[in-house]
Amino acid sequence: MFFPLIVCLPLAAQTPAETARQYVTAHKAELTKQFSDLLAIPNVAADPAGLKRNADLLVEQLKERGVDSHLLSIPGSPDVVYGQLNVPNAQHTIVFYAHYDGQPVTPSEWESPPFSPRLSEVNGEQRIYARSAGDDKAAIFAQLTALEALRAGRITPHANIRFVWEGEEEAGSPHLEQILNANRALVHGDVWLVCDGPVDQSGKQTVVFGARGDTHLEVTVYGPHHGLHSGHYGNWAPNPAMMLAHLLAGMKDEQGHVLIPHFYDGIAALSQMEKDALARAPVNDQMLMDSFWLGHVDGSGKHLLELINEPSLNINGFASGQIGSKATNVIPPTATADIDLRLVVGLDWQKQQQRVVDYIQSQGYFVVDTEPTREILTTHARVVKVIRDGGYNAVRTPMDLPIAQEVIEAVKSARGDVVLLPTMGGSVPLGAMERAAQTHTITVPIANYDDNQHAANENLRLQNLWDGIETMASLLQMP
Repeated sequence: MFFPLIVCLPLAAQTPAETARQYVTAHKAELTKQFSDLLAIPNVAADPAGLKRNADLLVEQLKERGVDSHLLSIPGSPDVVYGQLNVPNAQHTIVFYAHYDGQPVTPSEWESPPFSPRLSEVNGEQRIYARSAGDDKAAIFAQLTALEALRAGRITPHANIRFVWEGEEEAGSPHLEQILNANRALVHGDVWLVCDGPVDQSGKQTVVFGARGDTHLEVTVYGPHHGLHSGHYGNWAPNPAMMLAHLLAGMKDEQGHVLIPHFYDGIAALSQMEKDALARAPVNDQMLMDSFWLGHVDGSGKHLLELINEPSLNINGFASGQIGSKATNVIPPTATADIDLRLVVGLDWQKQQQRVVDYIQSQGYFVVDTEPTREILTTHARVVKVIRDGGYNAVRTPMDLPIAQEVIEAVKSARGDVVLLPTMGGSVPLGAMERAAQTHTITVPIANYDDNQHAANENLRLQNLWDGIETMASLLQMP
């Protein structure tokens, strides 16, 4: 039976982290096998049955650990796994969030099948390779194991505990707020601990108090109705790939600063406490440049952690015509780019989209949101279709709140010195959580930064898992 409970004698330890460490040391082989079994269950959106298997299993795992658990469901959405552990006379409620779904996979890009977990040694340390090894089943497994370690040590939490494990975070959490709103009494807590993402690139444990917002635009520029011979019509028929390249190039300067008017207007300034935390954080830029084979970086001298607290504009992909063995000597009919906008506190995602659209119009383009007709194409010199995706705003919790200080102290008790960051670079729908649960969010990640998150050969450094179990045990014991 998957995830059998491991029974052992009570552990003599002074802190929850020490209890968890002793437990892991005694059962490392069994825990590695259990984690592998969890990773072996497919969890991508294209496989609803696999998502259901994950959710049902996690409900049972919580129940086996004494947690009242069931599924929160609405039509058309993967289930949210919910668990609650009530403590008599508790003064606070702590909610642990993670997600059990993973990014899509292209098995041919992987060195081993993405749902056949593989152990390998990298630089003398064990890693496990599988989809969601780092993002985000590690956090769920760490919470389950921390619960069991505390039970084995006969340690009872001080606060009421809630678990909310989502099944469509990788799709942008389109139904999360609706599910939470339908269950407000269940999901409210003094703080939501969002256990997703990587620790600092230095390897130090990170506590993060906010996340960037996110939205997308798909931009398509039009040329001839069909591909034209590049010899017969080159230098005469407009080339949409070249047009789009010029349009995109005008959006940023050579240092990566966005030139779109008002793009940076409205940004909420960091507090002095947040600025001080950034000043104390490790500067990992040179190490990362070496790791990523980069000869230069954007930012005009600002380091990565500073730039994460600014909005960004990124081209996720560009498509037009064919290359390589499929290339043909034609002027392509269209060119399309996917633009990713990351936001910081003070910026509204819809206004940020509009600023990009206004810039496109200022460059002489007629903007449509559906496929243009022949009349539109022949009566306007430049035509662009812009499809606006959904999005959400950035959120940031003040570091000086009493609950924030309690979280910091709990993490420090497990990991020692920690890196405090106002904002993480990735985007999580923290706003939906805070609105529905009427709470604050703080992110406590455990994965290694080089886990190939969202890519082929995703992996987790196993020491990050063992450390994460200790961290979760300490958080479970918060007052």
